[in-house]
Amino acid sequence: MLCGPSGSGKSRLATRLRREHGWPVVALDDFYKDGTDPTLPMITQGLADWDDVRSWHVDRAVAALEEICRTGQTTVPVYDIAASTAGDQITVLAHGAPVVVAEGIFAAHIIAPLRERGLLLDAICVCHPRWITFGRRLARDLREHRKPPHILWTRGLRLTHAEPQLVAAQRALGARVLSPAAAERELAATAYADPV
Repeated sequence: MLCGPSGSGKSRLATRLRREHGWPVVALDDFYKDGTDPTLPMITQGLADWDDVRSWHVDRAVAALEEICRTGQTTVPVYDIAASTAGDQITVLAHGAPVVVAEGIFAAHIIAPLRERGLLLDAICVCHPRWITFGRRLARDLREHRKPPHILWTRGLRLTHAEPQLVAAQRALGARVLSPAAAERELAATAYADPV
């Protein structure tokens, strides 16, 4: 399980783990609710709070991870952040891998249910110094045209100021806090250990 602030390098690390070790990756941010969902929390009129865990389908994320761990495959949505909706779906296959990597900004919120089901090997909060994360997140979001620039800038500053509390909360939910490099070293060692 890879959690951490938006822009901290979770997806990049997950991609390297898939490439280096063949571990399947479930991108948990694809379980966002559609922008038209009436239960979506709002910051202001017409602007959804995408950083609130209530904007995310917790139950569907847990079900997908349980399914791939128990059956070797699952179907997940592909979320279009710019359009605020899930479009296509893809099938993620385990191919017999001993580890499934799940990554997303709300991943820490499903540590407990996965542990209860006997499915959690480790939970890591990937973390850089917060102003590095700010710059990386802003560059990524602008490059991908995720939202209008003024929204990305305002959200980025808000997230940067809240980042110490976010990391502390994810630690309290059961995640270990590591830099991306330290996390990769530890997880690479896991690739050669006996399956848990």
